[in-house]
Amino acid sequence: MPQETFTLQIRQIRLETDDVLSFELASPTQDPLPVAPAGAHLELHLPGALQRSYSLLDEGLGGCYRIAVKREPQSRGGSAWLHSQARVGQTLQAQAPRNDFALNEHAPESILIAGGIGITPLLAMARRLNRLGHRWSLHYAAPSPDRMAYRDCLQALAADGHGSLHTYCSSEDRRLDIAAVVRASGPQAHLYCCGPAGLIDDFITATQDRPPERVHYERFAARHAASTEGGYEALLARSGKTVKVSAGRTLLDAILDAGVDIPYACSQGVCGTCRTRVISGTPDHRDECLTEAERQSNEAIIPCCSGALSSSLVLDL
Repeated sequence: MPQETFTLQIRQIRLETDDVLSFELASPTQDPLPVAPAGAHLELHLPGALQRSYSLLDEGLGGCYRIAVKREPQSRGGSAWLHSQARVGQTLQAQAPRNDFALNEHAPESILIAGGIGITPLLAMARRLNRLGHRWSLHYAAPSPDRMAYRDCLQALAADGHGSLHTYCSSEDRRLDIAAVVRASGPQAHLYCCGPAGLIDDFITATQDRPPERVHYERFAARHAASTEGGYEALLARSGKTVKVSAGRTLLDAILDAGVDIPYACSQGVCGTCRTRVISGTPDHRDECLTEAERQSNEAIIPCCSGALSSSLVLDL
């Protein structure tokens, strides 16, 4: 079933860097907004039947949400529309915030590692940790100081006395050594990372000996190509349909072509919006949002990128 949406109005658009715009979104009727815990993302419905997820910069305090969007040269429509066509006063449909990158609010130490626009969920975490009075450190890498969104804001947060900010710019030949950051952190620390693929891969390598429950990361895109091999069937239990998935098509494509409604957003296996329960069969997992334990259980699948290792899947759709 499609998830319920609500209306948000663009109240402010602000230039944060040459390629990053921030958007302040509020209810046009001043209705209260759903809770947005630190690390959550907001799914927006954009013109052209686009659904895109953006990390929230704070917890929605003050009756509005704030997101920051980088203009991507290879944009599939979301950032391009927001940068070139979005205007103050326009309304958009949104779904309640979801949190697949949750902050552990009881950790004795929180280490936050950001690359570029990956700062967005970590800024929300730093703000929350400051409000709780908990210790944190943030390591922020960007190509140059002028492309480091929210640097002044982070410096102000660190000056409050609970956190520390460390910046790294390749233009100044100052590079982030993730392995060194991890080695310097306490054994009970929770570590968080968001940014481009190379940064995440280095983070995973550096934290491989840490307890997995203390290691958290969020990718922009999946590491693996979507499953388009086809050659299997998907039996949709609730709708009573059998869908043949042919080569060159994703499981999500086949489900939508059969006229079955299923929510989706990133189409890359990152956001988890299209997560579906598996009744039987063996998925070919290609996502970045399920935990390793969830993949091993084969009780859920992300249809936008994952396929089947068995001849058929029975899905709760």
